[in-house]
Amino acid sequence: MALSSHDAFAAGGGGRRRRRGGGRRGALSEINVTPLVDVMLVLLIVFMISAPLLTVGVPVELPKTEAGAMEDQSEPLTVSIRADGSLFVQEDPVPFAGLAPRLRAMAGDVTAKPIYVRADGRASYAVVAQVMAALSTSGFKSINLITDTGGPSSGGTPAPDAPGT
Repeated sequence: MALSSHDAFAAGGGGRRRRRGGGRRGALSEINVTPLVDVMLVLLIVFMISAPLLTVGVPVELPKTEAGAMEDQSEPLTVSIRADGSLFVQEDPVPFAGLAPRLRAMAGDVTAKPIYVRADGRASYAVVAQVMAALSTSGFKSINLITDTGGPSSGGTPAPDAPGT
């Protein structure tokens, strides 16, 4: 079966077609990710700068333990104890005598609201014990000690400054 030259061009076999617009290129089929990367880098920088500002304002050096982190709750009541024995409720300084009444006023139902005690690792054990006893006798049932993770394990070698080393 032979085709004439007219039939070959009509079937699109060898003819050259021109697109509309002359010599313009076709549409780009790739996604431009540069704006996405720019936005993500800006967000990363914003979060890196703002994350340290979200911690509680009283600076204490927490002791290290092997216990894992607790689940985050909304607006917990925090008692902070500095190395010199000064007490803070949230970020406000409080005398020892005013600690329990202040927390009872803030908590409302003392049996339902947990209290978090953040004591500096260099704080006197007697001060920490007195604060926890005052909270316990005030009716608080859930008293939690806050520590940093990554400390010595319970079955590991004793710390260098521990007695018996």
